Amino acid sequence: MKKVIISLGLTSLIFLGCTNTSTDDLIDKEALPKLITYNSDVKPIIDNNCIMCHSNPPVNGAPISLTTYTEVKNAVQINGLIGRISKQAGEAGAMPLGGPRLPQNLIDQIIQWQADGLLEQ
Repeated sequence: MKKVIISLGLTSLIFLGCTNTSTDDLIDKEALPKLITYNSDVKPIIDNNCIMCHSNPPVNGAPISLTTYTEVKNAVQINGLIGRISKQAGEAGAMPLGGPRLPQNLIDQIIQWQADGLLEQ
């Protein structure tokens, strides 16, 4: 009788302990918002639209360099980068200087980068 109880207990543990689900099934990874990072999202925007003047050293009258994570982060936190790129073309202080305004989706990525905590990677 003792062997039967032990056998039933072990069998129950095996069947109850096994499952075909995993923690990967608990969260819909597609539904999670992607965090914006400097290296993967913001740096390409800066490199394609700002570096021609905001190089190191800056040229064409640009006051600051935007070649590193720290410089771009400081530009957002201290120098009003988001405000400058959000202005309409031709408006005083609008960036890029003399060029067309950045597409709103790129501006939104930089805004989201700030909201996400200015992550580097």
